Amino acid sequence: MINAISENIVSTRYWHTLDQEQVQCDLCPRFCKLREGQRGLCFVRQNLKQQIVLTSYGRSSGFVIEPIEKKPLNQFLPGTAVLSFGTAGCNLACKFCQNWDISKSRDMDKLMSQASPLAIVEAAVAHGCSSVAYTYNDPVVFHEYAIDTAKAAREQGLKSVAVTAGYVCNDPRMEFYQWMDAANVDLKSFSETFYHKITGSHLQPVLETLLYLKHETQVWLELTTLIIPGENDSQAELEAMTQWVVENLGPDVPMHFTAFHPDWKMMDKPRTPASSLLMARSIALKNGVHYAYVGNIKDTMAGSTYCHHCRNPLIVREGYELLVWNLDSASNCRFCGCQCAGVFKAQAGNWGAKRQVLHF
Repeated sequence: MINAISENIVSTRYWHTLDQEQVQCDLCPRFCKLREGQRGLCFVRQNLKQQIVLTSYGRSSGFVIEPIEKKPLNQFLPGTAVLSFGTAGCNLACKFCQNWDISKSRDMDKLMSQASPLAIVEAAVAHGCSSVAYTYNDPVVFHEYAIDTAKAAREQGLKSVAVTAGYVCNDPRMEFYQWMDAANVDLKSFSETFYHKITGSHLQPVLETLLYLKHETQVWLELTTLIIPGENDSQAELEAMTQWVVENLGPDVPMHFTAFHPDWKMMDKPRTPASSLLMARSIALKNGVHYAYVGNIKDTMAGSTYCHHCRNPLIVREGYELLVWNLDSASNCRFCGCQCAGVFKAQAGNWGAKRQVLHF
């Protein structure tokens, strides 16, 4: 484990000294330049005695056991339970953030739960979880806590899942993902203007993360795009995005198109109509994406997994419940024998839609 300065403050690696007054955080492309005592935009990384420290190590906004499909990951250990947790802070500034009370918290008292990496893993094992997820806020900002937990998880045979915006620099990206088994990356838009004006970040580093994950790691990858009316829902943008995914990541990377609801600083937008999500899914399938889903609405057909060869249903879902399982023990379609991309057990899990809050 990295060096602890106090119970919840640990030293970090990705920074360098600018001068006698400032240090620069090199964890993400924001490159915050901080004087003594200042915190980065993420709020949880701080200049303390001319080094960048993480101030939220071991402290969480809560621990929940829930279905892996909620991440969302539809083709990574379907039907199994995942122990999910996050901390405070985020390195993006999305105006539509749906976890803003956690990610944008400046009140560390919101982090009421405390648990060591080993305690988290022991709880996951005791409750029959197959994996641990670093989620709710972006694990990029609690890099050290997430990695230590993932190391402990691997020792106990558990998988690790990152739910992230993918906004991270190259060296920490490489260190982080050597300990991850799956990732759902928010591809928030395919527009630099959207990223800059609405998230306070940039598109290119996210694309670099996606290319790295697909071509230089064994991490199972799925993508999520929150479809916001009037912002990233044009047919032209969805055409460009899905074409880029197929050409650069391949057709087997699942894409999830999920519904927006008014929140945080974007209360003036209406909820996403189901028709927009279904249009996005249709465009993705037309452009060669093998597995495309809709989320945050009830649609059994559009939430289920189909064989890309014979189009028969492989996994039928109603919400987070698995109703039909048509994969054999080798993850092949029972109808035509074509292999379904993903990470599967011989049989589906039976966790269902249950949600269990843990207290440490």
